Amino acid sequence: MPIDWVTIAILGAAVLGLVSIMDSHFISRRMPGLVAYLLPLSIAMLVSGSVLFCLFPLPNDIGIWPLVISVAAGILRTASLAILFYTMKREEVSRVMPLANTYPVFVAIMAVPLLGETLYYLEWIAIVIVVAGAVIISARQSPGGSTSWLGTSFFLLVGSSLIRAVAEVVSKYALAYISFWNMTCIYLLCMGTIFILISMRPHILKELVKMKHRNLTLTLVVFNQILAVAGIALFFYAMERGPVSLVATIISSRPIFVFIYALILSRVSPTFIEWQSGKVMLVLRILATTMIVGGIAIIYLA
Repeated sequence: MPIDWVTIAILGAAVLGLVSIMDSHFISRRMPGLVAYLLPLSIAMLVSGSVLFCLFPLPNDIGIWPLVISVAAGILRTASLAILFYTMKREEVSRVMPLANTYPVFVAIMAVPLLGETLYYLEWIAIVIVVAGAVIISARQSPGGSTSWLGTSFFLLVGSSLIRAVAEVVSKYALAYISFWNMTCIYLLCMGTIFILISMRPHILKELVKMKHRNLTLTLVVFNQILAVAGIALFFYAMERGPVSLVATIISSRPIFVFIYALILSRVSPTFIEWQSGKVMLVLRILATTMIVGGIAIIYLA
């Protein structure tokens, strides 16, 4: 029996959650900094995108407009991520990620009138539940014990979420003309090109050359990129077959998988990533996990 789009989207969220864990490990433990990480990452994106382009060429009769739309979606998604990275340099991650995970609400609001998608009240409830759960599970406590939710970069984050939502809606339109592999390829090439323009600097190259355990780290970056390609392809595959509003909602549940992986790693390898424990945060994460699982269950049953 073929796998339904809900299951595919959940698999995509699980794989991308592992990618997030690896990204966090590289930035906080192995690489000199975020920009230094973007350089090998962008090269890996360009290589993987080029390989996919050779394996899955664009349709001969695609036309110029769908291609422009596809490239625009890749640029918008990259711009949203760049704003997110910029905001993370100014604010604590705990202040950034909750609002960044609200974009499925904007996707749903846009997809209904623009793409003609129909959402029933149970599905709207599920979207709100999953997004709220993603917001809660992304929260962290400050050293003083208070819980942080929003930062001073509120409007930047809202803008990032809106841009991401537009990118998802535009991608859904483009997938009527190209395959999910084509969309994955275009996304990787767009992001790789923009990131390499940002990170290709002489001092960054010097930092990478002097980096400890360089060969092992770069090998792990390649492995992580393979995971990222799989997760992105699963995401677009699910989007090709299901409503973009609900697919985006399920993908936004990635923080629950990040939490599960981080919890396991905190027991197996405590120094792999930064992990914040505490009874309050544990209760919040259990609540958020229940909300996300419940919301996805509603989408699946509906």
